[in-house]
Amino acid sequence: MTDIRKNTQLVLDYLETMWNQGRVEEAERFVAAELAQHNHGLADGRAALVGLIGSLRSQFPELRFEVARTAAEGELVFVHSHAVLVPGQPGMAVVDVFRIADGLIAEHWDVAAEVPPTTASGRPVI
Repeated sequence: MTDIRKNTQLVLDYLETMWNQGRVEEAERFVAAELAQHNHGLADGRAALVGLIGSLRSQFPELRFEVARTAAEGELVFVHSHAVLVPGQPGMAVVDVFRIADGLIAEHWDVAAEVPPTTASGRPVI
């Protein structure tokens, strides 16, 4: 049986530790070596992810993901976040989907869109 709370906490800890704090040396705690990546610009594997995070954080040292909401079903964890590269900029609305296997992130999908100044409904996108 899948432990949804444990899987969700793994993903939240991953986002905080690796993305927000830049502690990519902790990758083995969170990400499978053979991570299957569905992001169009990123190769499979933990090493590619570590390289991306390192590169982005060197360009944008204050990069931050603020999690707005999570949902989970079985081995999948869904995260809706506000990603900001530079404080004060609008950033991106991001939805990540993570598949957890053997206590590690084994597969990842994502979609992102710039946060607009206004919306037709008047409601925020995050």
